[in-house]
Amino acid sequence: MTGRFSFNWKNFDPSSPDSVAVVSTLIVACAFFMEAIDANIIVTALPAMARGFGKDPVALKIAVTSYVVSLGVFIPVCGWLADRFSARAVFRTAIGIFVAGSLMCAASPSLHLFTFARFIQGIGGALMVPVGRIIVVRAVPKHLFIRAMNYLSITWVVGPILAPLLGGFIATYLHWRMMFLINVPVGILGIYLSGNYIANTKEAHPGAFDWAGSVLSASGATLVLLGLSLVGSGIIEDFTAWEMFIAGAILLAIYVLHARRATHPVLDLRFFDIPTFRASVLGGSLFRIGCGAIPFLLPLSLQVGLGKSAFESGLITCATAFGSLFMRPLMSMTLRRFGFRQVLLYNAVFSAITTSLCAFFTPGSSTLTIWLIVLVGGFFSALQFSSLNSMLYADIPGASVGRATSLGSVVQQVSLGLAVAVSGIVLQISRALHGHAQVEASDFWPAFLIAGLFALGSIPLIYRLPANAGDEMARAKAKS
Repeated sequence: MTGRFSFNWKNFDPSSPDSVAVVSTLIVACAFFMEAIDANIIVTALPAMARGFGKDPVALKIAVTSYVVSLGVFIPVCGWLADRFSARAVFRTAIGIFVAGSLMCAASPSLHLFTFARFIQGIGGALMVPVGRIIVVRAVPKHLFIRAMNYLSITWVVGPILAPLLGGFIATYLHWRMMFLINVPVGILGIYLSGNYIANTKEAHPGAFDWAGSVLSASGATLVLLGLSLVGSGIIEDFTAWEMFIAGAILLAIYVLHARRATHPVLDLRFFDIPTFRASVLGGSLFRIGCGAIPFLLPLSLQVGLGKSAFESGLITCATAFGSLFMRPLMSMTLRRFGFRQVLLYNAVFSAITTSLCAFFTPGSSTLTIWLIVLVGGFFSALQFSSLNSMLYADIPGASVGRATSLGSVVQQVSLGLAVAVSGIVLQISRALHGHAQVEASDFWPAFLIAGLFALGSIPLIYRLPANAGDEMARAKAKS
């Protein structure tokens, strides 16, 4: 099997590193695919779910945000848990939590319980994906590593393409609750295969973990995001939601003080002293608040505003993933030719324009025109996201990559949560100003324009970078 990446279950040899590498990667890839589908499938079905719960579709933003919140909260602890209790044990537990959350979502009789169930699901996803990467890194020999990563990357490409189509089809022709039941047999099979085919490895001395910092940062981020998402939802009083937001902001401020004094903080804020990291994470967070609102706003506007079915909406929104797919082979060439700084500056403008164009969709707009705009927007936003994620590591020492990744991942997830929360609030304000009892087509354009302005927010931080920022990495990408 040396040099190849293929597998026959009948020929599995636990003493063969190549055999273990292939089967471990396939199991992890299936889990990644399940999480990628679930993370993207819900947005297309939001109007149908809102009708089932008797709520306004905008109120369902809390269901999207609660999942993202749990991702951001639990990602930092994944590496330590995998070292302490073994990656296999944590991975199987993560799949179990994800399946349990899926069953709870399918059975939830109210938005309150559904929100809690999505949070539980997110815990499983937060543990499953990073620990799955650890399993692959430890199991795969270097001569098979690139091929293994290519297998994993398929899930990140195909998942976002299929999810809107699958979610739209189920919501239109079946019942939205079936979206979550799909995870059950896949998850049970994953638990069984993981226990039989993944090696049980762990570190003898994983070291101390910053539990105080973890509680402060996790509680603060949760209260901030959930507080904003609950504004106008009808689940709790708006005054209480703003109290949650303020309490979360205070906890985050306390964490900043804690991180300055702690020897090994769970999220090391000193990385923000590095210009390329600061521009990538902080500038990128503003960009994500803008373009990250599109997966939430676009399906709602297509269905609630333009009167399309959930399946028709899925056929359009999947264009974003196709745009991302077309971008991948061009990224290295683009960065080699123009460099990080120039690509990020101009591409932020292009992304903001395509995001803002969604404000002008009307019931009379051509479906082909809408699809092409969404496709181009997916291309530019994917190029921006990928470039930002790459530049994050431009000046990070090898020994600090893990801690930098944790901080960057948490800020990214929080930014995506803020994207949904902020766009939902803008949409609710627009509806109130128009005097509409329910969201209508004319209520969406301010939210898309605000999202476009946020996409431009990364420009000041990027502009301060030197012209050759990250050039060594850009050239390396071109050679790889």
